Amino acid sequence: MLTKFITSVSARFSPFNSRSGKTARNFLALLPPNARSTMTIDVQMLGRNAAAEPASLALKFKDGKEMSLDIEKMKIKDIQVEVDRHSRVLRRKEELAG
Repeated sequence: MLTKFITSVSARFSPFNSRSGKTARNFLALLPPNARSTMTIDVQMLGRNAAAEPASLALKFKDGKEMSLDIEKMKIKDIQVEVDRHSRVLRRKEELAG
């Protein structure tokens, strides 16, 4: 997953929700070890009582685009495809600019 162009990650999920909690944890695990120095990461874990609340994942990219992903319906592979799609566009623009 191309994370070079991500400037901010905001995740809100309940670890007790088996579907969205696992997806959010997997996405956060895919971030590189130096992610805290290159991007802003905000993780809000909800309690057991809020397990039914919808989870959210929001990303901001260097070009200003904000992406809000529905992790209730998407799997980790779908999220990777969406993030990589926009990151490849930004990488191509960077290569063309020199």
